[in-house]
Order: sequence, then structure tokens, then C-alpha cells
Amino acid sequence: MTPPLADPGLMVRFRAAEQKIQWRPVVEPAAPRGRSVRIAHLHDEEARVESEEGRGTTTFRTDSGPVGALVLLMEMDRRGEPTRLVPHDAGAVPGFPMGSLEAVWAAGAAREPGGLPIRDLVELARYALA
Repeated sequence: MTPPLADPGLMVRFRAAEQKIQWRPVVEPAAPRGRSVRIAHLHDEEARVESEEGRGTTTFRTDSGPVGALVLLMEMDRRGEPTRLVPHDAGAVPGFPMGSLEAVWAAGAAREPGGLPIRDLVELARYALA
């Protein structure tokens, strides 16, 4: 059994906040098959959220703010810990001028060492609860 991503009481609060997120699709005419882009809106804050499905791999990117961290944490709550969890600097990833958080789930792969500690993601997501 996998340990919880955060304190069980805090996870209840994160899941309740996730239910309040309003979603808006982003239409990108040249988007490849298996890729979706949406905007998550919560408490007057927004986050761009991209997901891309490949052969045995799912890549999930969000803005690096509190709402993006919350969305990513909830995706991890559903899928389990990713094999790769990294932050990207401002402008390093197209579509994310203020920086991004990226998680990759690769079938059969072990978790890559280093990257963003989950506790840092949890602490950032806490700001979305306000």
C-alpha cells in the first residue's frame, strides 16, 4: 500500500477544494492526438493544465502556482506517485511563461531520483485552500 501524499485530514480538504474547481477548455487547432489543454479556476486564480497520453506514458503539466499544484496533487492522488516530478523555470516550456510543474507516469519505470519533493508540492497546494 502506498503512503498518503499528505496528512489524511489535509487530503480531505484538498479533495473538497478539487470539487470546487471550474474548468474551461482551451482550443489549440494544432494540438496532437492524445493532448488536452484546460484552465482550472479556483478562488480567483487560474492554472493552465496540459495532459498528454503516449505509449505507456502520461505527461501532466500545470502552472507552478497553488491551483496548478492542487490539480497536480489530485492527479497524483488518483494515479499514484509519478516516475518523474520536476519544476521548470519561467518560459522553459511553451505555454507556461511563469514556470510549470511536470509529472510523468511511465509504465514499468522506477521513480527517477531528485526532482521536486512531494512535500514541496503539498505545501504549495495548501495556498489554494484559502
